[in-house]
Amino acid sequence: MKIDVIVIGAGAAGLFCASRAAERGKTTLVLDHAKKPGKKILISGGGRCNFTNYYIEPEKYLCKNPHFCKSALSQFTQWDFISLVEKYGINYHEKDLGQLFCDDSAKDIVSMLMSECENNSVQFSFQTDILEITKTKNDDFLIKTNNADYQCKSLVIATGGLSMPKLGATPFAYKVAEQFELNVLPTKAGLVPFTLQPELKDKLAEVSGVSMPVSITTNNVSFSEDMLITHRGISGPAVLQISSYWDAGDEISIDLFPRGAFEDTLKEAVESQPNLTLKNFLSGIFAKRFVEKFLELNCLENVPIKQLDHQKQAHLVEIIHSWKIKPSGTEGYRTAEVTLGGVDTDHFSSKTMECKSVKGLYMIGEAVDVTGWLGGYNFQWAWSSGWVAGNNV
Repeated sequence: MKIDVIVIGAGAAGLFCASRAAERGKTTLVLDHAKKPGKKILISGGGRCNFTNYYIEPEKYLCKNPHFCKSALSQFTQWDFISLVEKYGINYHEKDLGQLFCDDSAKDIVSMLMSECENNSVQFSFQTDILEITKTKNDDFLIKTNNADYQCKSLVIATGGLSMPKLGATPFAYKVAEQFELNVLPTKAGLVPFTLQPELKDKLAEVSGVSMPVSITTNNVSFSEDMLITHRGISGPAVLQISSYWDAGDEISIDLFPRGAFEDTLKEAVESQPNLTLKNFLSGIFAKRFVEKFLELNCLENVPIKQLDHQKQAHLVEIIHSWKIKPSGTEGYRTAEVTLGGVDTDHFSSKTMECKSVKGLYMIGEAVDVTGWLGGYNFQWAWSSGWVAGNNV
């Protein structure tokens, strides 16, 4: 069967690319090994899909080539996607820091993408395994699957990275890249919770469920959002964000009082309530359960705060503003929202997403080495890179 464009992967980037290619009059087929489209979209944002962000900027993406994402993000912006969402009458709201979520369900986004595909006569073949991809003499691609063989001029790989294998993530894109002699950069889990050393993990596990606003720093990068203590370690938006900048063995510094100078709050309390115990003083600021463990972990005596000499006050201020932890690792791809690294963007045109050395080959979305912050940035990269490829196939 001969077709203009074949897109492998029925996720965010693949569906958007297919609808755009078909809208331009290209016969388009989407192949996927799953039973249904958009699995990752459906579970994203707690089932409400954080589909983009008001504040999309290239600086909020990690890539070996920090300039690569600029062209696609400017060719198809967050405002373009918001317009499409509004055209379909999907109600949405801003949660935090420009993050946009569906009021109702992530199903609305999948339905919208499928409608766009169906309106433009995109064909689909689900539960399809790709057995072989080869180039023909006339520079077409021949794709052999368990269902049929296909021939196409343009082939788009939109199969994502390694995160969330339970949803069907595979290294398929990297294998295609290696077949065509494209460099694949080392990959690791991103936007992922940290695990802790056994002693610290066991003690903090007793206060799991406690959430607090913090500022977390590693490798000269900081994020100020909430941290959540879990049975396995620490999570929450601030932790997920910083995990993308953390390398194994690195220490993280947690500011537990990011909203001001803790020294001033302490001095004020010593003057106004000198007989207050350290535990009760801290319990007025943090969750009581957490305070008990924090005192224990840092070997702090629960004495009246008037008994804290200058040195002890300085020590308390230091650990409140800079609680040092060395994570034992992360929860890995199992719970990671994204994959850092991937197919080297040096092989692709940033203006078209076409491979420079293999005519007609495109890679988009999470398959390539572009990873956004938490908060709708990765979906916007999927829409932008998908639209650009769809516009050029």
